[in-house]
Amino acid sequence: MPAFHLPDERGRIVGLDQLLSKGPVAVTFHRGHWCPYCRLNTKALAQAQRDIEGEGCQIVAIMPDRQEFAQKFKIESQARFPIFTDIDNGYALSLNLVIWVGAEMERMISSAGRDIARYQGSSSWMLPIPATFVVGMDQKVKARFVDPDYRKRMAIEDMIEALRSAR
Repeated sequence: MPAFHLPDERGRIVGLDQLLSKGPVAVTFHRGHWCPYCRLNTKALAQAQRDIEGEGCQIVAIMPDRQEFAQKFKIESQARFPIFTDIDNGYALSLNLVIWVGAEMERMISSAGRDIARYQGSSSWMLPIPATFVVGMDQKVKARFVDPDYRKRMAIEDMIEALRSAR
């Protein structure tokens, strides 16, 4: 897994190497705090966090939203894991996980009252593809789930099993 150094919801820069020094990590990508599927998935991850920590493993979330939205999202989700801000989807782009939503989707998202430009601090209309990578302490990807259908996410049970195996 390519290294990263990203700011968390409090603005602290955290690197993948720091995380891996404590155990395997499930790195999850989310479209943003405004996405109902991301909200559901993050709440499910928050509920599974004790089990994951009990295995000596961790979860982190990455999304393009600015810090203020990441912080609010973390509180609302009751997540104790870090939520990193990937400004302009830089890290997600390096993994080929970003799509331009196009004019039709832009209109649809905007008409639902979502202000992506304000949330991301950019008017590019680029969103990450929701994905999960289970990364072992050797920085190798042990399991992954990537699906352009933003409604689909890695099953929590599969993530926990992959984290166990990565240990």
